[in-house]
Amino acid sequence: MRSLKVCLVLVGLSALCSCSKENKPPSPITPIPSSFSFNALKVNGVYNGLTYKGVNTAPIIKISFSAVVNTSSVSNSIAFKSNAGATIPYSAAYQNNDSTIVITPAALQPITQYTLTVSTNLKSAGGGNLQTAIAVNLTTAIDSTNKFPVITDDQLLNLVQQQTFKYFYDFGHPVSGLARERNTSGDVVTSGGSGFGIMALVTGVNRQFITRAQGLARMQLIVGFLKNNAQKFHGAFPHWLNGATGAVVPFSAQDDGADLVETSFLMEGLLTARQYFNAASAAETQLRADINTLYNNVQWNWFQNGQNTLFWHWSPNFAWSTNQQVNGWNEALMTHVLAASSTTFPITKAVYTNGWAGNGSMKNGNSYYNVLLPLGPAEGGPLFFAHYSFLGINPNGLSDAYASYDVQNKAHAAINYNYCVANPNGFYGYSANCWGLTASDIANGGYNANSPTSDLGVIAPTAAIASLPYTPTQSLQALRFYYYKLGDKMWGPYGFYDAFSLDATWFATSDLAIDEGPIIDMIENYRTGLLWSLFMSCPEVKTGMKNLGFQSPNL
Repeated sequence: MRSLKVCLVLVGLSALCSCSKENKPPSPITPIPSSFSFNALKVNGVYNGLTYKGVNTAPIIKISFSAVVNTSSVSNSIAFKSNAGATIPYSAAYQNNDSTIVITPAALQPITQYTLTVSTNLKSAGGGNLQTAIAVNLTTAIDSTNKFPVITDDQLLNLVQQQTFKYFYDFGHPVSGLARERNTSGDVVTSGGSGFGIMALVTGVNRQFITRAQGLARMQLIVGFLKNNAQKFHGAFPHWLNGATGAVVPFSAQDDGADLVETSFLMEGLLTARQYFNAASAAETQLRADINTLYNNVQWNWFQNGQNTLFWHWSPNFAWSTNQQVNGWNEALMTHVLAASSTTFPITKAVYTNGWAGNGSMKNGNSYYNVLLPLGPAEGGPLFFAHYSFLGINPNGLSDAYASYDVQNKAHAAINYNYCVANPNGFYGYSANCWGLTASDIANGGYNANSPTSDLGVIAPTAAIASLPYTPTQSLQALRFYYYKLGDKMWGPYGFYDAFSLDATWFATSDLAIDEGPIIDMIENYRTGLLWSLFMSCPEVKTGMKNLGFQSPNL
């Protein structure tokens, strides 16, 4: 009996142990922290995606997340850097129970790009990581303080002319006296830019930046080199020359000979100087004779290549292979005026009518930004169309079968201005004070004929300043802005540098002859009309323009 009891007890204990094992709770499992996400962003109280331009130098940046942030992870996961790579210190504060980080950077500079990055190393209070990294791009605004003392507009115009004059006189090539292509081009000089520079030389003498004797000596150096040293092709000059030897420097693969349009800009300057240096002295008389020889030797009609049009280039190695006709509307009105004015190798009116004007096809007649455009491409094209030929040709009161040229140039400049104010591409910095699209250097190291239809966000000071005769109020606004507000970045030893982009925070350090020349020359035409008066006084020009059908009180 006792054995039975013992057995029952043992069985009961065994059953009890078995039951206890089956009902034992499982061991606890450590939970995996869940990731969290970026929720909201505001820079100075405004949300604008991840890119902000025109930001002040002490912005307040608030970044909100879907979870409470582990504040100890912030310093290792949030970085503030300039695009040049400099690390910018910042302070961090917290709001909304630590789910919002308030970043305040220190010591930002004007017109500089910065990036604020938040990496996935940022942790929540629960230990989770940020799902996706974010990058906030910031561009600071200009420093609106004046960089130079304020002077009168007349003093400012004089200062700009005098500073720009140095490019052609002080920096002129020491052997030839011709204008270097740009401030880094060494011996490479430009024929067209030298024409603009010769007109600048006349301006400099007339404004007493140098003496008449100094101006005459420089002209004798230039003309002597062009006559005796420079390579010519049927009397026409190449686009680029070696300023020490006179040899051609090829402009492109097949452009290693004559450039008729560049030649016309060179002759524009030479004829203007001929009219200015009009004294009876032996030196000035000889200078005029040498200029006449250079002009009379250009075989303008040979460049028709047997057709009723002019051709831009001819190469001794590639002949007419570039096959580029000089058709309008563009910068080359001067080419046809001087070709028609030649007393030795003139073109006929048929070349102007058929080749240049395309029997009227160069007309436009559409309105852009509420301005009617008589000639040229949609929205006007780059502004140098209204400058290069009109350094000498006075557009005021000038007309022919196709346009009134003061109306044309004023419309072109007004459209360019209105386009920049409207700023359809949203480039930061464009405004009523900051406008002007023309051919210039661009931010990526290249060159572009900037215009409303080819807008890369790059402003060239020459565009607005050389338009002073057409848009005086708007151009003076721009000139003041470039000098007073951007002068610490844009004003150099030869006046304004070539171009800039506030959108890309890029500023050129280059000076180009073809952009500097129109600045000093068109300011002079705006102020006194000197260069217009001289060029339009040429008897050949009067006859040539009349033969093409032009009417003007200056003819």
